[in-house]
Amino acid sequence: MIGTIIGAIVAGLIIGALGRLILPGKQNISLVATIIIGIVASLVGTFILGAIFGYGNDNGGIRWWFWIVGALLAAAGITAYGRVTNKPV
Repeated sequence: MIGTIIGAIVAGLIIGALGRLILPGKQNISLVATIIIGIVASLVGTFILGAIFGYGNDNGGIRWWFWIVGALLAAAGITAYGRVTNKPV
């Protein structure tokens, strides 16, 4: 379980960047906020999909659904952050 959390945090760094790439235009939030949102999105996506599909590495490959869902959650989080802080995204 600890390895899963650490992996989700590392993946969150990448997922935050992917979330910004999904959104059109320029986002007016800091890089640190993007990374934190990516980490949270990665953790949430990992826990949700892990509960549904399991955490085991059944085929040794990359589980793309975790990355896709994490990036979509990060995009939603960046949009929500922009609306809460009155910074248009």
